[in-house]
Amino acid sequence: MHFKSIKFYNFRNINNGIVLFDKDDIILEGMNGQGKTNILESVYTLCYGNSFRTQVSREMIKHGERIMNLSAIIEDEDDIYEVSYSLELNKRKIILNGKEVKDRKELIYLFPCIVFTHDDIDFIKGEPEMRRKFFDQTLSMYDPIYLNYIRSYRNILAQRNAAIKNNQISLLDIYDVKLANLGFEIIKSRKTMVNEFNEIFPFLYKKISGTEKNITVNYRSSWEEKENPNQIIEYLKETHDRDIKLLTTTSGIHRDRFTVNDENGPLVITGSTGQIRLASLLFRIAEARIFKDKTGKDPILLLDDVLLELDDIKRAKFLNELTSYCQAFYTFLPRESYFNEKKESIIEYNVCEGCLNEI
Repeated sequence: MHFKSIKFYNFRNINNGIVLFDKDDIILEGMNGQGKTNILESVYTLCYGNSFRTQVSREMIKHGERIMNLSAIIEDEDDIYEVSYSLELNKRKIILNGKEVKDRKELIYLFPCIVFTHDDIDFIKGEPEMRRKFFDQTLSMYDPIYLNYIRSYRNILAQRNAAIKNNQISLLDIYDVKLANLGFEIIKSRKTMVNEFNEIFPFLYKKISGTEKNITVNYRSSWEEKENPNQIIEYLKETHDRDIKLLTTTSGIHRDRFTVNDENGPLVITGSTGQIRLASLLFRIAEARIFKDKTGKDPILLLDDVLLELDDIKRAKFLNELTSYCQAFYTFLPRESYFNEKKESIIEYNVCEGCLNEI
């Protein structure tokens, strides 16, 4: 899977026009604030139908304009795809090969994409929601059934919470059954995912860090002791009074905990800043490898200035482990070292005030 080109129109600060990306490795070099990350955002938006930087889509429209459009030619071994993403104020329209996309998962399974950002450090340091989001995203990339379970669970959870707040207590038994059945399936998938993740992640950390520090992920469900949906239903009934008092659903997979630990406890407490940063980067490599193992496909990788905090040795080891991808986009500062060995299929652009010039 390769992006052959992207056509930009009123997207952020990027100059209008077509840019060619028909290589395996795309280097975007430039000072901060020139538009490098905007290029990565355009690729991600065409793959996912939304941005990894903002939930307010209109922020992607160039200042002073009302309309924005991104369009790309994407090619794999068997097909050529034409995809476009348009915004007019808050109205979004996605077209794939001439047909409007109604559900973003049509894109996700065609154009798998993984982005590395500085915010990934929240996989270790952030709130539990960040780790739940990561593992849900990883599972959803290759398992459409899981994606449907998560979507349905969130919908039922919202309805149950609304019923509690509106004093529609008679509806809780109905929502309990739905939540229990969906949640039980999600828990099973999460447990399997964590086991598979722990077969890859600790090895990667030891190899790149050059230490024997054993870092693993532990998963504990809010319904940990429940062996089947019926037990979960009974537990939810027992917590009705508490839920009504607190005006929310106080247990469920939306409160599950993933923790990152070494031999001495949570890495957020025991680890140095460098160890935490490296571990957060390796979450993404493990994600790419699991996706490859499950689907036989390589994702597109986007790396946004995430290597600056690694020393030269760790950087070289990290880049050597970036093997499970079909195309990768990197942002670097000027004169920042790229790779130890020259890549064969590479294109380098200097990015300055939204203009891309091939080096």
